[in-house]
Amino acid sequence: MSATDRGRESATGGNRTLPTPGATGQWTIVALLGAVLVAYLLGPFVAFLLEHGLPAPGAFADPAVRSAIVTSLVTAPVATLLATVFGVPLAYVLARYSFRGKRLLEALVILPLVTPPVVGGVVLVSAFGRLTPIGSAAAALGLPLTQGYAGVVLAQTFVAAPFLVVTARSGFASVDRDLERAARNLGKGPLATVWTVSLPLARGSIVAGIVLTFARALGEFGATMLLGHPPETMPTRIWVEFVAGGTDATVPLVVALLSAGVAVVLVLRLLGTSLEFSP
Repeated sequence: MSATDRGRESATGGNRTLPTPGATGQWTIVALLGAVLVAYLLGPFVAFLLEHGLPAPGAFADPAVRSAIVTSLVTAPVATLLATVFGVPLAYVLARYSFRGKRLLEALVILPLVTPPVVGGVVLVSAFGRLTPIGSAAAALGLPLTQGYAGVVLAQTFVAAPFLVVTARSGFASVDRDLERAARNLGKGPLATVWTVSLPLARGSIVAGIVLTFARALGEFGATMLLGHPPETMPTRIWVEFVAGGTDATVPLVVALLSAGVAVVLVLRLLGTSLEFSP
C-alpha cells in the first residue's frame, strides 16, 4: 500500500467515510420521510388492536368463523400447489428462451397483478360461469366451477399465480448458464439439468414465490366473492360480518388473517437469512 493510499484510508477511517454535517442533515430528512410511511403503514394495525384487543378463544368457536378459516386453509394451499406445478415450468421458459410473442406472454402473465380483483372475478365468471361452455360442461359432470370450492380455488389461482411466476423467473434468470451447459456436457438431459442444477440454485426465489402466492390466495376477496361464494373464505366472511355488525364483529377473522400475514413475513425473513449464509 502506498503512502497516498494509507493517507486516504487514515482520513476515511478505513473503509468507512465519515459523514459531513450537511450529509447528516440530508440523511435525517430521508429517515424522517421513511418514518412517516412506516407510521402510516403500521398505524392502522396498532389502532385496530388497541381498540378491539385480541379476541377471546371462544370467539373462534362460532361455526361460521371456523368454517371460513377451514375453507381458506384448504383452498389456499391447493391454489398455491396449482400455481407452483404450472408456474415454475412457465417461469423457466420465460427466463431461458426467446421466442416470438414472449413479451406479450409476459404481459399477460402479469395482467392479473394489475387487474382489480373484482374485474378478475367478472372475467372468470365470463369464462367459467354456469352458462359458459366450460362451466356448463363441468356442471353436467357434477363438478360446478362456481359457488363452490372449485370456484374459490380458480379465483385464488388466477390472482396469486403471477407472484409465483414473476419471482421464480427472477430466480432462474440469476442462475449462471455456464453451470447448465456444464451439466449438459457431462451427459445430463434437459430435464435432469433443470432438476439438479437450475431448481436448486433458484430454490430461494421459488420458495419466496410460493410463500407470497399462498399469502395472496389466502387474502383474496373480490374474485372469490364473484366466482366461488359460497362457501365463505376468511375475507368474504369478514365482509359479511362487517356489513352485519361493524368492525367489532370482524375481530376474530381479522386477527386470524393478520397472524397469517405475520407468519408469511417471518418465513420470508428466515428464508432471506438462510440464503444469505448459504454457501
